[in-house]
Amino acid sequence: MRERTSDEYKQAVIRKLASSTLSERQFAIEEGIAFSTLHKWKTHYQVDSNSQIKQQDIPSDKWSPDQKFAVVLESALMSEIELGEYCRSKGIYPEHVAVWKHACIQGNMKHSEQTKKTDNSIKADKKRIKELEKELDRKEKALAEAAALLLLRKKLDALWEENEGE
Repeated sequence: MRERTSDEYKQAVIRKLASSTLSERQFAIEEGIAFSTLHKWKTHYQVDSNSQIKQQDIPSDKWSPDQKFAVVLESALMSEIELGEYCRSKGIYPEHVAVWKHACIQGNMKHSEQTKKTDNSIKADKKRIKELEKELDRKEKALAEAAALLLLRKKLDALWEENEGE
């Protein structure tokens, strides 16, 4: 079974690779990591001149909730210009940050408000179920009445045939 490696470990390995004088292949052998895995990590993470890890552009819908929350926190006090620069460095749009911020706010909505919305939804569902049950009962009664009339019609037709035959 394959074990997932943490992002922190991957980033530490990539930092170490950036400061190493070994070739990627030699470094992979020394660290006990498959060369293809190391190369994949290296393309996913970049090391800038300050030995800071910069994550390569990942589509915004692939970001984890933790990453999205971190972006919201980091950008909370930024001006519009700073936010634009920050978003460009992360490979996202300011609109993504706004949506994620709204999601964070909604996620932190008071429990009572969430319960109230849920209760209202349940009440509406119960009312709709009651209406549908009434309609079903009415249709079942109409169907039973139609079946009874059909049966009576058949009996009446059978009686007329007997009377005509005599």
